[in-house]
Amino acid sequence: MKWLDRITEQSTRAIARRSSRRSVLSGIGTLLVGAAALPLLPVARGAEGPGHAQPAGGRAADPGDPAACDYWRHCAIDGFLCSCCGGTQSTCPPGTEMSAITWIGTCHNPGDGKDYVISYNDCCGKTGCGRCFCNRNEGDTPLYQPGRSNDYNWCSGSSHANIPYHCSTARIVGAAE
Repeated sequence: MKWLDRITEQSTRAIARRSSRRSVLSGIGTLLVGAAALPLLPVARGAEGPGHAQPAGGRAADPGDPAACDYWRHCAIDGFLCSCCGGTQSTCPPGTEMSAITWIGTCHNPGDGKDYVISYNDCCGKTGCGRCFCNRNEGDTPLYQPGRSNDYNWCSGSSHANIPYHCSTARIVGAAE
């Protein structure tokens, strides 16, 4: 075990010659601040393809009117419903593009009694739709937790920096566990 002690001592002394206590404390502080800021980064959930989860049983397990604010998928929505603006629950109207970053909510489906994770993607590229405005804030958090906040300009994640908000979709991304 003397060889391990010798290697450890040599490497420790080499590090001590190249650094100071202040630089070590600075590195630890930078690491802690970086780790604390990690949850603030936007989340990209809009890029998955057609294989995202849907409630079992198709339309029978998806009760309600997608153009109504009290529709079960709209439990955390804030904005104009794309289903009233020429789109659907999962697609944007023509002439708009879906933002790659999104906020999420967990909503209860009364049709099958299960909870689902809903991705609320904003459709961007035209001025606000102006129809079917809903502001349901169940589970909304302050802006320092942007992944669960609906009060953020999610169009800022689109390919063009300053394109306006048009409407919001409510896509099922999976069953909540």
